[in-house]
Amino acid sequence: MFGYITINKSEMKFKEFDIYHAYYCGLCQSLLKRYGAMGQITLSYDMTFAAMLLSSLYEPDTDSSKCVCVAHPFERHPFVKNVVIDYVADMNVLLTLYKCEDDWIDDKKMFRACFGCMLRKKSFKKRCVYRGKENLIKDKLEKIHDLEKEGCTDIDLMSGLFGDIMGMIMTPRDDEWKDTLSELGYYLGKFIYILDAYDDVEKDIKKGKYNPFVKRIEEPDFDEQIRVILTMMMSECCKRFEMLPIIENVEILRNILYSGVWERYEKIRTEREKKKEQA
Repeated sequence: MFGYITINKSEMKFKEFDIYHAYYCGLCQSLLKRYGAMGQITLSYDMTFAAMLLSSLYEPDTDSSKCVCVAHPFERHPFVKNVVIDYVADMNVLLTLYKCEDDWIDDKKMFRACFGCMLRKKSFKKRCVYRGKENLIKDKLEKIHDLEKEGCTDIDLMSGLFGDIMGMIMTPRDDEWKDTLSELGYYLGKFIYILDAYDDVEKDIKKGKYNPFVKRIEEPDFDEQIRVILTMMMSECCKRFEMLPIIENVEILRNILYSGVWERYEKIRTEREKKKEQA
């Protein structure tokens, strides 16, 4: 849905990339099996990270297989499947469902409204299982929407609400790792929200849409401010990650957290600097 939590492919071994891609395809196949083709549309790199991290922590029984799909129609490619990936697929659809409803309220996007309605029908049984998590997602997104209508510029408050959602998604079990995973997800969610706002600020200004950075973008050190905030969020996220007893796929996960998450930021910052020079 956002796609900011991804790998730095240039610093990854071929074998590691194949493993990461198997999780990406595994999440895609889980979405297809549980929700049909429309479920696949919700696939994101952010949730692939969640699937790999939680699978690596809990080490559930995992099967490997091969398949062909629309994206790779001429070659069978490997994918993995387990109960954790299925859980992440359910959370991905829940989050997308309520984001679609929020987009309809904000922008009256008909496609998003129709897509949300279809997801609601497809996900009825799963939403009954995750009623508490569904209510939290709905509540937090409604609060975000209300604060956006008020023009709230408190980035800590706004990003914290989305952080609460990610914190909940990252805690599939009530166990000894729940608090650490919740905090990891909280800071990861704040990072995603802030980077998304930073990415969209100029576009939102042109369209007259809400963005928490509308009043700050003209400040001479705006880009540096964002870099510092993002660094703080990812630093706290990485601290929690290192507390987890993860051995499997740990280097891939570190590639994402210490390097991959900055790929999009650097691209945004570079493009903004070029525009300033041209102006």
